[in-house]
Amino acid sequence: MSTDELKKHLHEGIENIDDDEFLNTIKELIDHKYSAFEEPELSNWQLKRIHESEKQISQGDFLTNEEADQIIDKWLKG
Repeated sequence: MSTDELKKHLHEGIENIDDDEFLNTIKELIDHKYSAFEEPELSNWQLKRIHESEKQISQGDFLTNEEADQIIDKWLKG
C-alpha cells in the first residue's frame, strides 16, 4: 500500500470511529510524531550569543568545516 493510499485509508477509518478514548489515543500518537513548527523562545543570553556569532561571521572570524575537522583530528590523535 502506498503512502497516499495508507493516508486515505486512515482518514476513512478515523471518520467512522466514534470512540473518544480511541481517537484521543490516535491523536496522542500523531502529536508525538508530528508537531507544527513553533518558533522557539530564546533567552536574552541566547539572543546575545546569536548576535555575537553573526558579527563574527560577518567579520570572517570562523572556521570552515574542513578546518574544524582538521583541528579535531589533530586533537584526537593527541
